Amino acid sequence: MNIKKKLNYIVILSILILFPLVIKAQQSISGTFPNLANQQLKLIGFDGFKTYTIDSVKISEKGVFQIQFSTKDFGMGYLAAEDNKAFIVILAANENLKIKGEALAFPKTIVITSGKQNQQFAQYATEHPRREQALSAWDYLEKIYRLDSLFAIHKSPIKSIDQEKQRIKKEDKAFLASLNSQTYVSWFLPVRKLISSVSTIAQYRTEEIPATIAAFRKMDYTAPRLYKSGLLRESIESHFWLIENSGRSLDSVFIEMSISIDFMMEKLATDEKKLNEISEFLFKTFEKRSLFGASEYLALKVLNEKGCTINKNLAGQMESYRSMKIGNIAPDFAFEDDCFAPSYEAANSPKKLSDIKSKYTVIVFGASWCPSCPEELSQISPLYKKWKTHGVEVVFVSLDEDKQTFKNFTSIFPFISICDYKKWDSPTMKSYHIFATPTIYLLDNKQEILLRPNSVKQMDGWVDWYLVQGNKIKKG
Repeated sequence: MNIKKKLNYIVILSILILFPLVIKAQQSISGTFPNLANQQLKLIGFDGFKTYTIDSVKISEKGVFQIQFSTKDFGMGYLAAEDNKAFIVILAANENLKIKGEALAFPKTIVITSGKQNQQFAQYATEHPRREQALSAWDYLEKIYRLDSLFAIHKSPIKSIDQEKQRIKKEDKAFLASLNSQTYVSWFLPVRKLISSVSTIAQYRTEEIPATIAAFRKMDYTAPRLYKSGLLRESIESHFWLIENSGRSLDSVFIEMSISIDFMMEKLATDEKKLNEISEFLFKTFEKRSLFGASEYLALKVLNEKGCTINKNLAGQMESYRSMKIGNIAPDFAFEDDCFAPSYEAANSPKKLSDIKSKYTVIVFGASWCPSCPEELSQISPLYKKWKTHGVEVVFVSLDEDKQTFKNFTSIFPFISICDYKKWDSPTMKSYHIFATPTIYLLDNKQEILLRPNSVKQMDGWVDWYLVQGNKIKKG
């Protein structure tokens, strides 16, 4: 055999050896759904906060299909037909899932004929909500028997209720304990249970709040299986929602959130990509809920992290909390281009922020195109006279780009309005690290930042409490 033939033989032999491995690496989901005949079917997988299409096939005229996935897709996924109805599945190693039914829109008609982890998942998904409903009913009855004098004297029903509650809990735990600890479903179901229980615990089982928060803190937010679960977003939102709605004072809420952030960052600091993704999502969540104390703590924590590089956009947003935190001196800025100051004579109109001689200055960054800015700014107009009486001036810094739009928008405002028509590229916006509108700052006459109000309502509350009531106390 010459060298060329030998090489060809080796290549063919290598292909024959490797080919079965390639086949084996592919897993499949097959099914029969007559009502979905000729429709396009997609298998969607999860990757952190995003989803992606794993495979797509056309269902046959008889409603039969087979769709593929591989090892990189292991975790949770869902099948979606053209009606956009989804059926959740576990994409597991060595498990070729087989299902049949009428349509994905009718899960009660779907039968899993092969795929042990999916069968266990389906069983728990059916039984666990019923147990939770029963527990809620027993909790309600228990409160009646403990608090209502008509029933409180009867001890045996209370004991029986407690015994039944414990039985239901043990039954649920026993099912989870029976799962093979090496399988994906044995990890997924307890996490899914933890997240789904948050609302009920906050309302009816408040004694479980500390343990539930502790369970969230134990989670590894860098774990690949969490990224493939479709639960990453929910786990973070539920974690901090529970803290926010745990009946604590606002100061205590921020302390608990800071502790949770510390737990999360301990693992995230070793994974730069996930640190950026999760920090950005968490930061936006805090901002959306006006949890600025938590935003500031997270921002300083991430910006001071030496082991990872923070992406430019996220770092820019977070920098506002380091550079513009309470107690810092706010930058001065000129009132360039257009400045409308209805309460000032033209000759005395301020040319820069430091020209304003009031005791306090509220700066509002916004624009006519900002969804909530018109409403917030219109609330200031009827309050402006009161604020001005107590030494509070208002400066609206607009991000508008068109002169006529700015003029039309601000013509009815009694306070100072300025615009340089440079939008996010404005030197003023950059010096204040503005990344969202509206953003509000309260400064004293030395331009020290006193407050970052989350709304005009909060700002007016500050005026009423510290200035109006304060002056009454002094006069009294």
